[in-house]
This record gives sequence, C-alpha cells and structure tokens, in this order.
Amino acid sequence: MELRDARADEAEALSRLALASKAHWGYSAEFLARCVAELTLTPELCASGSVRVCEDADGVAGFHGLAGGPPEAELELLYVDPRRLGRGIGRALLQDAVAVARSRGVTSLRIEADPHAEAFYRHAGAVRTGWVPSGSIPGRSLPLLTLAVGSAP
Repeated sequence: MELRDARADEAEALSRLALASKAHWGYSAEFLARCVAELTLTPELCASGSVRVCEDADGVAGFHGLAGGPPEAELELLYVDPRRLGRGIGRALLQDAVAVARSRGVTSLRIEADPHAEAFYRHAGAVRTGWVPSGSIPGRSLPLLTLAVGSAP
C-alpha cells in the first residue's frame, strides 16, 4: 500500500469510488442520488493537497480528505473501495489522516460520520459528541464524533 496526495485528474474516479462506497451500505438509488453533489470531488480539491489516496497493486483503494486547520480540522472524506473492505485500508487511511493533521498542528479531528461507519471511528478512539444535520438528506441526522490527534512528535 502506498499513501500519496491525490491528483487533479483523479477527481472523477474518486467521486465514483465515494458513491460506490456509500452504496455498499444498501442505500436506495434515490438516497444515493441526493448524495451525489456532496460526494463529488473537483480537480481543484484533489490538487489542493487536502486529499490523500491509498493505492495498492490493483489501483486506488480509497482516499481521505481533511479541511480546516489548527486546533481542529475536519475529516470530510474517508472512503474505501467496497471490494477491498476488511483489508486494513480504512485503518491506514485514518492513521494517515491523523498523521497529516498532527503535522499541521491539529489536536482534534471533527468527523460527521455515516451511521454505518460510526463503530469504525469509535473503535479508533473517536467519541460521539453530538448530532449534526445531513448535508444531503433533509431531516436526517449524522453522529458527530471527535478524535483526539495529540501534539506533533
């Protein structure tokens, strides 16, 4: 596995991967259609240095994206190719996000989690601190989590 910055020309492929990852949870086509805008990455975002890709021998396996700065940043994106779930890619992406955040002076990560992913983040040490409205689905609430990042080594 290699972790690296995303490239502008990967925006479309990463957007498809995000939608496929969300679809893994069994959401309806109507639900997924409402999520498209929120899951679409632009070439500018991919080239900004805030999106990191995990690549293996078969290509892009997942990615994460950070926003904001010290002391708190937001883990806006973390998606794994559903065909590669259970191989430690999500864990590697989260560890990379924490390392990048720490290197930028961030001490905690804010995570608006899909309810199906909450256990993954909590297993990694995140704590639920509340609920936030979904950016895609009116009336839906998402768990708000905080993950302590610590100080730079």
